[in-house]
Amino acid sequence: MSDEANKSANLPALTKQVSELVLAGSLQHAEEAFSQAADEHGDYAVAEVLSTLPPQVTALHLAGFDGAKTSLATMLVPPKAWAESLAYMAATWPDNMIEDDPERIAEGLFNHVHGVVYATDDEDRRHELLAEASATDHGATVFAILWSLAPKEIMEVAGEINLKGRYVTGQTSSDSDIIPLAIDLAKASEDGWERSLIELFPEFRHSNEMAEAEFPDDPDEDPDFQQRSTRDLLYRLRKQVPSVRTMPRRSTRKSIGSDIFS
Repeated sequence: MSDEANKSANLPALTKQVSELVLAGSLQHAEEAFSQAADEHGDYAVAEVLSTLPPQVTALHLAGFDGAKTSLATMLVPPKAWAESLAYMAATWPDNMIEDDPERIAEGLFNHVHGVVYATDDEDRRHELLAEASATDHGATVFAILWSLAPKEIMEVAGEINLKGRYVTGQTSSDSDIIPLAIDLAKASEDGWERSLIELFPEFRHSNEMAEAEFPDDPDEDPDFQQRSTRDLLYRLRKQVPSVRTMPRRSTRKSIGSDIFS
């Protein structure tokens, strides 16, 4: 049997094995299975399995990793598979945390998105990941959740992008790590960037309308325009989870292991 035939024969078995490990809570063992497959068949095998895993299983697996944890899945997940898995991210969050600590969930989501997008230095892959992820309603909500952690700075950079296009510097009133991600999204997909902004600021129909809007200097003072809160956006994403009642749940057992700049 040829190497290609061996790969094709082994992929369904590996997909089944990884799914069972993830649903059992054994993320480290799932990563070991990926690592073994990469050693034997190359990165192709890992990417292929990730493209065939149910998106809810991919979400469960990737939710266990962020930029601080090394993961083959994070580095190799195909953009479309990652975009589909984001629809299920909200189902991995403890119910009470959305109400009690929304910023902590949003920060964890940022770490996840940042970890996947910047897992490699491949700019083309980065833009493809961002374009795919922001092309859906749930993707727009995911990015709006991230922007809600720094809404004033996001509005500032939106104005700078409208004004300077490809010459945008990303300088705002803070050094937030969110701003480089926002600029990269705008470079990857003008439509995805606009949709995420309008998801956060629903009164505006286009980022151009934000040019004259300003945040009050007093952080305790509400702006004159509508802005969805982090908590509201988290609940909004929770409602967008497909078939959440029938979604596979990870075991409670402890784990072993168009261009805006053109």
